[in-house]
Amino acid sequence: MHNLVLSPIDPEKLIRDISDRVTANILKAVQSKTQNTEKPEELLTVQEAAQFLNLTVPTIYSKVSKGELPVMKRSKRLYFSSVELMGYLKKGRKKSNAEIEKEAEAYLSNNKKGLR
Repeated sequence: MHNLVLSPIDPEKLIRDISDRVTANILKAVQSKTQNTEKPEELLTVQEAAQFLNLTVPTIYSKVSKGELPVMKRSKRLYFSSVELMGYLKKGRKKSNAEIEKEAEAYLSNNKKGLR
């Protein structure tokens, strides 16, 4: 049998402890949900890659032959990683004027010494 000793607990400390535990559990749940929502890497065929990139199959072959697309080859078959294709698409992203201005301001503020 267990011997329990009851002692008075400071209500503020009890509330703080409960709040800390609840916050920790919420953060843990959010982090695990964020990790689970990421799509796992898939291997795509030429036809699936064309559909993924919204290009024609001949364009896919052309880009592969020019070395523009990341590709894996086994025997006579080509395979594409969905994660690598997404990276390929993101490389082509152009910055907005606001982003360019922000980078320019940051650069100038860090390099004011050289302007004197």
